[in-house]
Amino acid sequence: MGLLASVFVALAAVLHVYIFLMESAWWTRPKIWQRFGLASQAEAETTRVLAYNQGFYNLFLAVGAIIGLFLYFGGPEQAGAALILFSTASMFVAAIVLTTSGPGKVRSALTQGTLPLIGFILFLFA
Repeated sequence: MGLLASVFVALAAVLHVYIFLMESAWWTRPKIWQRFGLASQAEAETTRVLAYNQGFYNLFLAVGAIIGLFLYFGGPEQAGAALILFSTASMFVAAIVLTTSGPGKVRSALTQGTLPLIGFILFLFA
């Protein structure tokens, strides 16, 4: 069960690294800002600093999950499990918060929160 849980945690981490890249590195690309519901290049430029900061939150959560996986399999196992549970819970709660940020965010929240929720639940039983 720990191996299956680890797959979901790793996928959640990869997804959050991708979100980091979109928000912090690629924000002003039209395909990216349109994906986030912005209306114009000017709006992307205006929100660039906020997106940059938000992207790093996603990166830090991903790094926490990855370090947790290394600790879980390389020791100390309990520290790794704690870090994994914290990181995946934070990812999931951030997805819940996303649903409160405006209409039309449920799909994004499901994308952002499903993998960490599954990983969290599986790790509770691992």
